[in-house]
Amino acid sequence: MSNSVMWFRRDLRLEDNPALIAASKAGNNGANCEVTPLFVLDPMFLERSGAPRLAFLFRSLRELNREMNGTLVVRVGNPVDVVAKVAQEVGATEVFAAKDFAPYGQKRDAAVAAALRKVGVNLNQVGSAYAVEPGTVRKADMTPYAVFTPFSKIWLAHGWPAPTDKAKVKFRGAPEIASEKIPDDPPLTATIAAAGKKAAWDRWQYFVENALDKYKSERNNPDRDGCSQMSVYLRFGIVHPRQLLAELEPNANHDHYRSELCWREFYADVLFHQPHTTWKNLQPKMDSLQVDTDAKAKKRFEVWCEGKTGYPIIDAGMRQMLATGWMHNRVRMIVASFLVKDLHLPWQWGAKFFMSHLVDGDIASNNHGWQWTAGTGTDAAPYFRVFNPVLQGEKFDPEGNFVRQWLPELRDMPKKFVHAPWMAEGGLFSSYPAPMVDHSQERDEALSRYKISGDINRSGV
Repeated sequence: MSNSVMWFRRDLRLEDNPALIAASKAGNNGANCEVTPLFVLDPMFLERSGAPRLAFLFRSLRELNREMNGTLVVRVGNPVDVVAKVAQEVGATEVFAAKDFAPYGQKRDAAVAAALRKVGVNLNQVGSAYAVEPGTVRKADMTPYAVFTPFSKIWLAHGWPAPTDKAKVKFRGAPEIASEKIPDDPPLTATIAAAGKKAAWDRWQYFVENALDKYKSERNNPDRDGCSQMSVYLRFGIVHPRQLLAELEPNANHDHYRSELCWREFYADVLFHQPHTTWKNLQPKMDSLQVDTDAKAKKRFEVWCEGKTGYPIIDAGMRQMLATGWMHNRVRMIVASFLVKDLHLPWQWGAKFFMSHLVDGDIASNNHGWQWTAGTGTDAAPYFRVFNPVLQGEKFDPEGNFVRQWLPELRDMPKKFVHAPWMAEGGLFSSYPAPMVDHSQERDEALSRYKISGDINRSGV
């Protein structure tokens, strides 16, 4: 019987995995063949990922390995060398993997394909982590979209295939083939989401039963469990967006959740067409925006990182991320706005910090989300939002429950002052700090710096 290699990356599942299905039928005339399942621990990923993401990955690999009866082959090293070596070891002439559209993944896969060709092996890229692959949605003149709304309309009209069932695969791998042990979890202080397929679908079922039908009205409220929290499972391909889309019905709340999945695909599309925007502004005119990078700026950044800014909604969000490896999406925007608009720091600093702490850290969604908030990326509006952290807290955490959950210093603060504790009679108490900056002053400073870009709407949000 012939043999193929399935190189798992961001698709740690057996269901609805087109590359795995193709690998299982790679024999002569489409006959079934044995599949060696491979995962390569890339040193670059290991170095750049924080402990929460690494722990989640390792736990996910253990769950996948259990599903495959211990056949997963794990190797540590540069995929350019490792994939070709494993293919030769098992006598495979075909390697299968999902397409990767991120800049690093594109370069890596081209190098792996070249290394495989040298030893007479083909790299077949089948499927991807997206319902609609980046590069597919285009304008009538075939240029890409830079604005979400028109992109989403074409994305929705394009559609996607229904998810497929679990592939019937005969795995040939460890212990027949040398495999390194999946690493133990790194030292971890965060309590992260449970890994694996069962945990993912249990969470989805909870969301469907308790929050999906209120999603449009409650998704912005961090004091409620109103988000699906499927981002961590989508990030590692434990669940495919196609599977979630198949669960949705045509109504307002489901439509809104469908739109959120589209945002993920939009940002991936933007990064695919503009790979330099991983760490550079999508809008070059914003390159001249004045940002602070001196020693004082670095001190302010440290305070922001520790969740000690003196603005409760900001600090609660940061502490949530440090404690769980996840942060509520509305709070991510408020926190990001504070870094770039109140502290006048480069969005890249915040994006890098997020990527090192978020389990769901996705380079396209994370970095273009930061650019959207910073006003340097995809935004059709001719003004720059400056989130008022007090007003945002009062609007989306009206009882202060989110703040009290993550800031024990403020658990006894009256509701009236929980988002502005310095206004309470008698002032601040306990160990909670005073505001590190005056928002109204820094907002004016931010708007003056942004004038270079054109017309600005001066109403606070």
